[in-house]
Amino acid sequence: MGLIQKIREEKPFIYNITNDVASNFAANGLIAIGASPAMSHTPQEAQTYGEKADAVVLNLGTLTEDRGKAMLLAGKAANEKGTPVILDPLAVGGTTFRTNLIYKLLEKVKISIIRANAGEIAVLGGTLNKAKGPDSVIEENDPTIAQDVAKKYNTIVISTGETDVITDGEQTTLCRNGHDMLQHITASGCLLSSFVAPFAAVHKDSYKAAIDATVSYGVGAERAIKHAKGPGTFIPAFLDELYVLTDEKVDTYKKIKKI
Repeated sequence: MGLIQKIREEKPFIYNITNDVASNFAANGLIAIGASPAMSHTPQEAQTYGEKADAVVLNLGTLTEDRGKAMLLAGKAANEKGTPVILDPLAVGGTTFRTNLIYKLLEKVKISIIRANAGEIAVLGGTLNKAKGPDSVIEENDPTIAQDVAKKYNTIVISTGETDVITDGEQTTLCRNGHDMLQHITASGCLLSSFVAPFAAVHKDSYKAAIDATVSYGVGAERAIKHAKGPGTFIPAFLDELYVLTDEKVDTYKKIKKI
């Protein structure tokens, strides 16, 4: 059984502590693929949701002290249950507060998958001082940097760019699915971080889950652009394509290479 079919049958519960800009888009994207999302960032609910979720997403977008506390509570609760935790270290290096919290999460919480753009991964890898946020500040997505980060934190890394890099530090896959229009809408990377979660929830191999999620997301974008005139029409078309996406459609469009 393919992972998309499995997601639709199991309807995994995905707890998201994400940013204000991405919350609605991420929730709709998760519903479209067949998952059941919760979007909450209050510390008073974080531990309970972290215990109940099938996967937890920690997105450092519109960060506050309360959200930082909630992320630590949810991440630790998920770890106790053996639940996958996906981290989006948005704009790491941008401010001391943000950067310190990201490294604290990496120290205190076992992260299953880090999903970030190539610039953010370069900051985590020590080859760049700061990332400017959702837009990558480097053009080349160097697989060796992503591999080093995966080894350093004992995790799976999805480093997104013109070519996406997915690696566990030893195995590495390049994905060329997707479309440039994703760069012209807000929160496309944030949705991908959330989108990875149901794949990780239904498959124990986080590396395979990360590949399938990244490819599926890119295929959805490639199919959506056929019906869109620009960013305004792309977003609903993209959600529609995620809703009708099947494992068979993904296999037809898949453009990956193992290195």
